[in-house]
Amino acid sequence: MKPVITPDESARLDAAAVDPVTMLMERAGAGVAYAAARMGAGYGTRVAILAGKGNNGGDGYIAARYLMRRGCAVTVYSAGDPAAFPADAAAAAAKSAGIPVVPLGGVQDADLVIDALFGAGFRGALPPAMEPWTEHGAPVLAVDVPSGLDAATGEVKGTAFSADVTVTFHAMKTGHVLGEGPDRCGEIEIVDIGLRNEEPALLWCEAADAPAPGRPRTAHKWSAGAVLVAGGSPGITGAAMLAARAALYGGAGAAMVACPGALQATYSGMDPGVMTRGIGTFDRFRGDDAAGILELAGRYDVLVLGPGIGTDSADFVDTVAAGWPGKLLVDADALNVLDADILAARSAPSIITPHSGEFLRLTGDNAGPDTAAAFAREAGTIVVLKGNPTFVAGEETWVIGSGGPELATIGTGDVLAGFIAALWARGLPADIAARSGAFRHGLAGRDLAASGTVTAADLASWIAGWAW
Repeated sequence: MKPVITPDESARLDAAAVDPVTMLMERAGAGVAYAAARMGAGYGTRVAILAGKGNNGGDGYIAARYLMRRGCAVTVYSAGDPAAFPADAAAAAAKSAGIPVVPLGGVQDADLVIDALFGAGFRGALPPAMEPWTEHGAPVLAVDVPSGLDAATGEVKGTAFSADVTVTFHAMKTGHVLGEGPDRCGEIEIVDIGLRNEEPALLWCEAADAPAPGRPRTAHKWSAGAVLVAGGSPGITGAAMLAARAALYGGAGAAMVACPGALQATYSGMDPGVMTRGIGTFDRFRGDDAAGILELAGRYDVLVLGPGIGTDSADFVDTVAAGWPGKLLVDADALNVLDADILAARSAPSIITPHSGEFLRLTGDNAGPDTAAAFAREAGTIVVLKGNPTFVAGEETWVIGSGGPELATIGTGDVLAGFIAALWARGLPADIAARSGAFRHGLAGRDLAASGTVTAADLASWIAGWAW
């Protein structure tokens, strides 16, 4: 787990630091120089350091001293003399060491550009004189945050640097993971400069935070976790089966698709490992079909409600969601018709897995980590807000960055719903099942993409390699 903090929290940590500010800046500048060395900066490398007037610029001046000792041909292009301590002292030390410091002007040749213009406190748009440097052809190392990127929101007004590597201090900032941050920051390296006791706004999920349960020696198919998927309607029958198959490959001992009765024959031939049951006699669920789902509650650990269910099933969805006595995962079209108040009224745990449009329709709020966390608190549910990154909100809000654009294909969300349901049915708590499922789903997609195009059908079985 890595904490993700706001710029305001970063400033608070700086102010509360026990070590002298000069020591903090020295460590930061050294960290920038070491990152530059890992990017190939060595003897004879032409390094252009763009230095602002604040502490971000001070970090750049200190990095210049270290890189000069390494034999780099360093020039500092200054946006103005630092006006305050300790950045002014760092600039004076760089000049005393013989480093050329010249006014920031037109773009100059360089093998590496270090962007130390603006730090986490930046708001607004880059000054026009700096914009040409954002198009420099050399690799870019950003100090704390690429200049032009809002470190709180990830917003860019106008233009901004796009870094190959961003060195940040103590912890990632919210702007690194929101908005344009993931596109602008490149690889993020975190340097410990001696700050402590942060209050994170978000938590970045790592492998250790995404466990998978095992199975006891005496397990049988019903004790190993059973998942029921209620869904299906003409033209989108595959969604429910993808979720059920993902549940099986995700380690559940049993999975069933409960579908509209007229589609029973279609589903029964799709996968020999998935049980099927037709409910009612129509090709879409109707409100009075809810009883057929609810009578299965004693047999299944988790109900996945919604894959391929269509948007004309509001009565059915509301009745099932209100009446299901156990673990409930609501996905896909069920989110478009569900009465959100039903989630808050449930006594059993719930997980919802909306993308941004479904979240807006369900809650009336624009999707984001803050609104997801607020809804999770109000409704007493776990929210898996799908995207890149994905946010999992409950008592804490986690950032899942394991997935990529390879998952942008129809049906992968159904696979995610089935996989989370399997981990939940196998015994993980709701919040951990959601987090682990999203993280491992992303890894599976990335792994599968190494072999070619990712399809949901392939991903549903590929999940098996990430289920244990």
